[in-house]
Parts: sequence; structure tokens; C-alpha cells
Amino acid sequence: MLLPESGAMSSELNVPMGSPAPGVSERAPDGGGMDYRDWVRRSYLELVSSNHHSVQALSWRKLYLSRAKLKASSRTSALLSGFAMVAMVEVELEMEYCYPPVLLIAFSVCTTVLVAVHLFALLISTCILPNVEAVSNIHNLNSVSESPHERMHHYIELAWGFSTALGILLFLAEVVLLCWIKFLPVDSSRSGPPCRTGTQPTTSPVPQDSGWKAALASTIIMVPVGVIFLVFTIHFYRSLVRHKTERHHQEIEELHKIKVQLDGHERGLQTV
Repeated sequence: MLLPESGAMSSELNVPMGSPAPGVSERAPDGGGMDYRDWVRRSYLELVSSNHHSVQALSWRKLYLSRAKLKASSRTSALLSGFAMVAMVEVELEMEYCYPPVLLIAFSVCTTVLVAVHLFALLISTCILPNVEAVSNIHNLNSVSESPHERMHHYIELAWGFSTALGILLFLAEVVLLCWIKFLPVDSSRSGPPCRTGTQPTTSPVPQDSGWKAALASTIIMVPVGVIFLVFTIHFYRSLVRHKTERHHQEIEELHKIKVQLDGHERGLQTV
């Protein structure tokens, strides 16, 4: 009486693990529900399917994040570079006042580097963003592999850093230099004779000048703002990296738990 039952059990255990799940689950000899091996096979197929969908969801999330970074970078770069160009064109230099050469050189260099950095970020955004937009508008989960955001990840991060971190710092320095150029000639007649051809340049204005005080006040205000901006930038990126690291650790722990469960099911099948 035991031989037919053992033969039926051995025929059920000879089904290979790599075979697809059957349309109709095999029943136990007593007709009481799904077989244990079929349950393990179906759980494995569901796990593989969910893992595939989670990988696609992660790829789409990266695509949308890259698109958002490129859009923000292009808008910020266009805005700040336009302001810098307007500031250089519209600034009015007092021809009768001898500006310190270091101030004029610093303003020229800062404005040029500011415009160059933002235009480079704008160039990267303009070249990559249309290709990412074209893929993101396709309503197909498998089309995410056609987007170049993974290959161009370093360029996207470079444009994001130039536009937000370096570009804004240069813009703050541009504001300080512009305040010195604009306010320094105010009440300069009390500091010495005007600058003329063939005469010695005037000395630096004394602290009693209202223009000098106004420029110094703008510098005193802008220096803490720049320090706060640097601290916030470092804190933000460290928090973001910490969040990504924690998420990766959680995913690794979940995968380890799933592996332990699958290994336990395989040991159970071997013992059966």
C-alpha cells in the first residue's frame, strides 16, 4: 500500500526547478490544496517578477531625477548668466575716479568665469535634455534603457554642480564686487584730487566716505551669507549621500532575507 504513494511523490519531485509554473497547480494525492514544491516555485517566480519591476522602477526614478536636474540647471544658468551680462554692460564707471586696478581685474575675471561656468552648464543641459525628454514621454516600461541618462550621469552631475554650487558662489562674489565699483566713487572728492592724465593716482578712500561704508556693509553682509551657503551645500549633499547609503543597506538586508528564505525552502525540498 505504501509503494504507489511513494511513486507518486517521487514523480512530483522530479519536476525541474527551472521549468515554468504550470497553468494548473499540481494537487497532493489527498486532493488538499497546492503542493509544497509548487508553492515554492510560484513564490520564486513572483519574486523574480517583482525584482524585475523594481529594477525598472529604479531606472525610471533615475531618469526623472536626471531630467529634473537638467531642467533646473538650464533655468538657473540662463537666469544667472543673463544677470551677470547685464551687470557688466550696465555698470557705469566714474571716469574721474581712479579705481584700484585689483578691483577692476577681479570684477572682470569674476564676471567672465561666472558667464563661462553657467554657459557650460547650459550647454550640457541643452544637449542631453532633449534625449531624456524623448524617452520619458514614451509610455513603455522597457524604453528606459534607450535614455542616455545612465551613460551621461557624470555630465549631468557636473552641470548640476556648476549651476547650483559654483555658479551661485560666483554670483555672490559678483554682487560684492559690483557694490564696491558702484559705491566706491561716492563722496570721493573728500579723499583726494580726481584722477587725471599725467597725475599720480589717488590713494585709497578714507573710512569716512559714505560710499566706502556702503561697500563695506555689503561685504560684511555677504560674507556670512556665503558661509551659510557653503555649510548648507555640504550638509545637504552629506544628508543626501547618507540617505542613499541607508536605502542601499536596507535593500541589501531585504535581499539577504529573501536569500535565506529561498535557501531554507531548498533545504526543505532536499530533505523531502
